[in-house]
Amino acid sequence: MTDALELERIVEHAGRPRVLIVGDLILDRYVSGDVTRISPEAPIPILTAKSAEERIGGAGNVGANLIAMGAVVDCAGVIGDDGWGRALRSLLEAQGIETDALVVDATRPTIQKTRMMSGAHQILRVDNEDARPIAGPACEKLLALLPQRVRRARAVVLSDYGKGCLNPAVIQLVVAEAKKARIPVLVDPKGEDYARYRGATLVTPNKKEAEQAVGRKLGKDEDLARAADELVKLGDLDAAVITLGADGIYFRTKTGEAGHVPAQARAVFDVTGAGDTVIAQLAFHIAEGRSLEQSVELANHAAGIVVGRLGTHAVTRSELVARLRETRPHEGKIVSDGASLDQLLAAWRKEKRRIVFTNGCFDVLHVGHIQYLRFARSKGDVLLVGVNDDASVKRLKGAGRPVNTLEDRTAVLAALEMVDAVCSFPEDTPAKIVERVTPDVLVKGEDWADKGVVGREWVEKHGGVVHLAPLVPGKSTSTILEKARGSDSTAGRS
Repeated sequence: MTDALELERIVEHAGRPRVLIVGDLILDRYVSGDVTRISPEAPIPILTAKSAEERIGGAGNVGANLIAMGAVVDCAGVIGDDGWGRALRSLLEAQGIETDALVVDATRPTIQKTRMMSGAHQILRVDNEDARPIAGPACEKLLALLPQRVRRARAVVLSDYGKGCLNPAVIQLVVAEAKKARIPVLVDPKGEDYARYRGATLVTPNKKEAEQAVGRKLGKDEDLARAADELVKLGDLDAAVITLGADGIYFRTKTGEAGHVPAQARAVFDVTGAGDTVIAQLAFHIAEGRSLEQSVELANHAAGIVVGRLGTHAVTRSELVARLRETRPHEGKIVSDGASLDQLLAAWRKEKRRIVFTNGCFDVLHVGHIQYLRFARSKGDVLLVGVNDDASVKRLKGAGRPVNTLEDRTAVLAALEMVDAVCSFPEDTPAKIVERVTPDVLVKGEDWADKGVVGREWVEKHGGVVHLAPLVPGKSTSTILEKARGSDSTAGRS
């Protein structure tokens, strides 16, 4: 497996590949409210609706995931001549997805899935659709639009939800044009007939879909290997990638290269859209020229983020980088530059985490520091510690300080369980770093009550709060160093 630091670098230095999405476009609608009683008309819950939200679903969600990663996305498919179709086009364009290849078919409605939600629980789904294979003028127009768009892409995704867009003619045209241009074609499949995807690069069924295709249950890796080989043979593919939910992702190529990447989810909250995230991540990284193994590993980390959220969710680069850093418990916490800090903060804010910031020299760590940092962490969801660099410590503390280098001080802080990230700053005061972070909570020791907490006005102006942490009497780096010097002098006289 690839080192987490290398995966992080891959994401940070990725470009903006153009990816074409062809498939079934769906408008996802969430109606949320409360269930407080059962209907007197039938034994069913009554949902008192309080809000409704429309989101991009189906093939469009693959595009939204790619946009979040920084790709240029062209989306091709069919929508109805109705308000739902216009709403879906607007949502796609608001994401920055190109929609010139969307074909309007007046003979069919735009696909809409309405989910009724009570809190975090889905109690009913209502589908509006016509799943017949597209035909007639709409199909002819789509076939005419596809060749040019395939040729200018660096990867193509066929997102098959079984709703009619990917008929044999569309699939065969896309695969043929991609082969001419040597462009990979990734398929999120539907149904049991994988021969219809013949000539594509790879397929990404989940375990249940793979079992349906090969006609048997799959258990151990040996079963997965045989199933993957069958899928590759059925579709004349280069590889099969089988998503396994809580068991991660298995992949195998036609040359026998294989791997089983364990799941990265901390908790499974909602699997909606996880398959879209996986194929989007695979397409993005393969378009960037990464190996299948690296692409699968990154897709697996992204899926771990998605299943912890309600509904479809597009994973950003900053979120993926933040998740990769969490897999490197100590060194992954150390933020080495401003751009990385901005990415981390953006990821935390998107997850609606309450950010706590504190700062200091942290030269010789002692029990006072530990209790101080625990106090700070208790005031929010994540704790970012700012550390004075070596030059500023020398200016503040005098000759002989710091005792420990910045590298050593940040490494020790990063090893503490209550610290979520560590960054350094070169100024004598934390004013600039506080303004850059703009934390929800700023923590300093209670000895700053009379001196004035640097950054207080800025934090409070932006809606944050300041807390003063209690100090442990007699515990400071200075007293520890004085005691050490005393011991040295006594040792010298004996």
